[in-house]
Amino acid sequence: MTNEQILSEIREANLTYLMLAQNLIRSDRAEALFRLGMSEESADLIANLSPAQILKIASGNMLLCRFRVDDDIVWNLLTNHTTRKVDNDATTRLHASILMAGRFSEAMQP
Repeated sequence: MTNEQILSEIREANLTYLMLAQNLIRSDRAEALFRLGMSEESADLIANLSPAQILKIASGNMLLCRFRVDDDIVWNLLTNHTTRKVDNDATTRLHASILMAGRFSEAMQP
Protein backbone atom coordinates (compact mmCIF):
# COMPACT_ATOMS: atom_id res chain seq x y z
CA MET A 1 0.00 0.00 0.00
CA THR A 2 1.41 3.38 -0.96
CA ASN A 3 1.47 6.39 1.32
CA GLU A 4 -1.22 8.09 -0.79
CA GLN A 5 -3.46 5.02 -0.51
CA ILE A 6 -3.03 5.00 3.26
CA LEU A 7 -3.93 8.70 3.47
CA SER A 8 -6.97 8.09 1.28
CA GLU A 9 -8.10 5.25 3.57
CA ILE A 10 -7.62 7.48 6.62
CA ARG A 11 -9.74 10.22 5.06
CA GLU A 12 -12.47 7.73 4.17
CA ALA A 13 -12.41 6.26 7.70
CA ASN A 14 -12.64 9.79 9.17
CA LEU A 15 -15.62 10.67 7.01
CA THR A 16 -17.41 7.42 7.84
CA TYR A 17 -16.67 7.81 11.55
CA LEU A 18 -17.88 11.42 11.72
CA MET A 19 -21.08 10.65 9.82
CA LEU A 20 -21.78 7.61 12.01
CA ALA A 21 -21.00 9.55 15.19
CA GLN A 22 -23.24 12.44 14.19
CA ASN A 23 -26.13 10.12 13.34
CA LEU A 24 -25.76 8.20 16.60
CA ILE A 25 -25.54 11.36 18.67
CA ARG A 26 -28.60 12.86 17.03
CA SER A 27 -30.69 9.69 17.36
CA ASP A 28 -29.70 8.50 20.86
CA ARG A 29 -27.20 10.68 22.65
CA ALA A 30 -26.69 8.50 25.74
CA GLU A 31 -26.08 5.40 23.67
CA ALA A 32 -23.74 7.31 21.38
CA LEU A 33 -21.66 8.54 24.30
CA PHE A 34 -21.32 4.99 25.56
CA ARG A 35 -20.69 3.30 22.20
CA LEU A 36 -18.27 5.94 20.95
CA GLY A 37 -16.61 6.52 24.32
CA MET A 38 -16.66 10.28 23.98
CA SER A 39 -17.35 13.21 26.24
CA GLU A 40 -20.45 15.38 26.25
CA GLU A 41 -18.41 18.25 24.84
CA SER A 42 -17.17 16.21 21.89
CA ALA A 43 -20.68 14.98 21.24
CA ASP A 44 -21.98 18.57 21.21
CA LEU A 45 -19.34 19.60 18.70
CA ILE A 46 -19.93 16.64 16.38
CA ALA A 47 -23.72 16.94 16.56
CA ASN A 48 -23.56 20.55 15.39
CA LEU A 49 -21.12 20.12 12.49
CA SER A 50 -22.34 21.06 9.04
CA PRO A 51 -21.71 18.71 6.12
CA ALA A 52 -19.00 21.08 4.86
CA GLN A 53 -17.29 21.06 8.27
CA ILE A 54 -17.41 17.25 8.39
CA LEU A 55 -15.78 17.04 4.96
CA LYS A 56 -13.09 19.54 5.94
CA ILE A 57 -12.28 17.76 9.22
CA ALA A 58 -12.33 14.32 7.60
CA SER A 59 -9.89 15.39 4.89
CA GLY A 60 -6.97 15.60 7.33
CA ASN A 61 -4.22 13.01 7.45
CA MET A 62 -4.70 12.03 11.09
CA LEU A 63 -7.13 9.28 12.07
CA LEU A 64 -9.87 10.78 14.27
CA CYS A 65 -11.10 7.62 15.96
CA ARG A 66 -9.03 5.30 18.09
CA PHE A 67 -9.26 1.85 19.59
CA ARG A 68 -10.74 1.95 23.07
CA VAL A 69 -9.59 -1.55 23.81
CA ASP A 70 -6.11 -1.09 25.16
CA ASP A 71 -5.50 -4.11 27.34
CA ASP A 72 -5.04 -7.84 26.89
CA ILE A 73 -8.04 -8.85 29.00
CA VAL A 74 -10.60 -7.23 26.73
CA TRP A 75 -8.78 -8.25 23.53
CA ASN A 76 -8.68 -11.85 24.70
CA LEU A 77 -12.37 -11.76 25.51
CA LEU A 78 -13.28 -10.22 22.17
CA THR A 79 -11.15 -12.62 20.17
CA ASN A 80 -11.68 -15.58 22.53
CA HIS A 81 -7.95 -16.36 22.37
CA THR A 82 -7.47 -17.16 26.01
CA THR A 83 -5.85 -20.39 27.12
CA ARG A 84 -9.12 -21.40 28.79
CA LYS A 85 -11.52 -20.88 25.91
CA VAL A 86 -15.16 -20.31 26.59
CA ASP A 87 -17.39 -21.96 24.02
CA ASN A 88 -20.11 -19.34 24.32
CA ASP A 89 -19.11 -16.28 22.28
CA ALA A 90 -22.09 -14.30 23.56
CA THR A 91 -20.84 -14.71 27.14
CA THR A 92 -17.32 -13.54 26.34
CA ARG A 93 -18.58 -10.54 24.35
CA LEU A 94 -20.93 -9.63 27.18
CA HIS A 95 -18.05 -9.82 29.65
CA ALA A 96 -15.94 -7.58 27.40
CA SER A 97 -18.84 -5.10 27.10
CA ILE A 98 -19.22 -5.00 30.88
CA LEU A 99 -15.51 -4.32 31.35
CA MET A 100 -15.55 -1.55 28.73
CA ALA A 101 -18.70 -0.01 30.21
CA GLY A 102 -17.03 0.11 33.62
CA ARG A 103 -13.98 1.80 32.14
CA PHE A 104 -16.17 4.31 30.28
CA SER A 105 -17.99 5.09 33.52
CA GLU A 106 -14.69 5.58 35.37
CA ALA A 107 -13.37 7.86 32.64
CA MET A 108 -16.49 10.04 32.70
CA GLN A 109 -16.40 10.68 36.46
CA PRO A 110 -14.84 14.01 37.50
